Amino acid sequence: MCGITGVFAFNEVGRMNHIHLSAATRSLAKRGPDFQDIFQDYYVGLGHRRLSIIDTTEASNQPMQDEHQRYTLVFNGEIYNYQSIRQELQQLGYNFRTEGDTEVLLKAYMAWGKKCLTKLNGFFAFALYDAQEGSLFVARDRIGIKPLLYYIDEDKFLFGSEMKAVLSYGIPRRLNQDAMRMYFELNYTPAPFTMIEGVRKLQPGHYLTITKNNIETQAYYDLPVHDHITNYKAAQSALMEGLHESVKMRMVADVPIGAFLSGGIDSSVITAIASEYTDHLNTFSIGFKDQPYFDETHYAELVAKKFNTNHTVFSLQTDDMLAAIDDIMEYIDDPFADSSAIPVYILSRETRKIATVALSGDGADELFAGYNKHSAWLRAMQGGSLMEVVKNLGTIWKTMPKSRSGKLSNLFRQLERMSKGLQLPLHQRYWFWASISSTDTIENWLASALSYQQYDQIKEAYTTPMSGSMEDFLRSDMKLVLPNDMLTKVDLMSMANGLEVRVPFLDHNLVSFAFQLPDHFKIDGKMRKKILQDTFRSVLPSELYQRPKKGFEVPLLDWFRGGLSRKLDEVLFNHDFLIDQKIFDPHAIAQLKAKIKGHNPGDVHAQVWALFVFQCWYKKYFAS
Repeated sequence: MCGITGVFAFNEVGRMNHIHLSAATRSLAKRGPDFQDIFQDYYVGLGHRRLSIIDTTEASNQPMQDEHQRYTLVFNGEIYNYQSIRQELQQLGYNFRTEGDTEVLLKAYMAWGKKCLTKLNGFFAFALYDAQEGSLFVARDRIGIKPLLYYIDEDKFLFGSEMKAVLSYGIPRRLNQDAMRMYFELNYTPAPFTMIEGVRKLQPGHYLTITKNNIETQAYYDLPVHDHITNYKAAQSALMEGLHESVKMRMVADVPIGAFLSGGIDSSVITAIASEYTDHLNTFSIGFKDQPYFDETHYAELVAKKFNTNHTVFSLQTDDMLAAIDDIMEYIDDPFADSSAIPVYILSRETRKIATVALSGDGADELFAGYNKHSAWLRAMQGGSLMEVVKNLGTIWKTMPKSRSGKLSNLFRQLERMSKGLQLPLHQRYWFWASISSTDTIENWLASALSYQQYDQIKEAYTTPMSGSMEDFLRSDMKLVLPNDMLTKVDLMSMANGLEVRVPFLDHNLVSFAFQLPDHFKIDGKMRKKILQDTFRSVLPSELYQRPKKGFEVPLLDWFRGGLSRKLDEVLFNHDFLIDQKIFDPHAIAQLKAKIKGHNPGDVHAQVWALFVFQCWYKKYFAS
């Protein structure tokens, strides 16, 4: 796991950006604390920060060149099947001087060119320069586990693992208004957008080929379409076997390894399997001392005891999380407002003191239909009198007290969102249920209307086609929510602490298998993630099947009313700054402050958090 950056100059003006290469590489220090180096040719410069995981010797440092110095590689990620690829390459006559996966990737490209991507099992973003052809090849993994941002103008192509690296080259800083609208709707910015005009995210499963005369973007992977498996027992056996193979591959490391354990089904499955391949697996979880509604450590401890892991609970108080916010805001270089990033940051920070690699259960909800919105979608498509009642009582739900901080108030919140969604066409319903704020709400916040150029095009790409099947819904989640929210959160917060997080559920072979399963294998009227839960029912503690699902949430509303209230006044509710900024309507923002203190806050805490994160980011990059 590392950080990469670089420049490909189209002319002499572009070459001037070489002077920023070292600074851009240094900006990624937290991603790779173990080593830094750069490579420079006349028109091309590449930088690398290393977090040593496999073959920790100096021989595997990057940038890495072949024996003839034609090819130069910078690589962020892991190739889990590198040993089998290495054997195949050796049979073709290639020799190796290291024991790691970086040299295997380098020589796989030498042997097969861009077709090497189809052989790779792993997560990655890399750039490979061919000095003979004068070309740069840049690729991102199939699912989008690792990030890659880039910028193009008439003089140069720039790239980096994070926005801060790209900004180090001194590019213009202009707000992308399409991105701003999507960010306030979703709490994150979906690819290819970033909040800086001209900086783009390479889409998952895509590559770029850059020469002085041409830039080509090409997809090499999309979620597969298969005939469905019809035998449930056979599918369970295949799921068990596939997960064992995926976890086993991800246990390979030359540094200490552990697993995140929340006590939910997903992380417990990973822990159960991983414990078979190592003695006394290290597991880690977060607890909330003064917020019992959000605390789930009891379930994690049950799992840890059953599988005899070395379990560590990081038991937090509100002040512990509040103290981390400044560090998180300092690290975020493109607004990201999923508040569960806070405990993930602390979990990663504390885990890194013991392990360098951690396994995670991310991806199971998107593959096997694990969220409340999936149940809502299923019920909506089944219809019936109950759905008609929920739909037609929207005015009642609107008047009821709503928040995420209590069981009944959260139910009213969900019923109102259900009612509104039922009144929309399918593709709009999906977007609405994936969103935090509506277009009308966002427009009300703004001092003047935004100018949109690509919003409708990108939104349509993420929401169509939508036939009403659960498979369509999950495909959209896999393309929108998973890479842009869930995986971005884990990458940012783990890399801020030099921790590598591996996600066994997102092995592309498992993803392919999951999309061979019919909807009713995944979800029915009684159970979400049905096949996953059934497959491991005899393995996991029974108590895990008798508990409600909760997200990795934090008590934002309580914070806004208490420990964060002064910070909010300084950053978000500062009337004079809002007037000078000329982005938001100060009166509309002040109304949010009143709603925080009211008896019916609804989802205002998520909206306020998105605005707070944006303002912290704006002050750092535009007002400093």
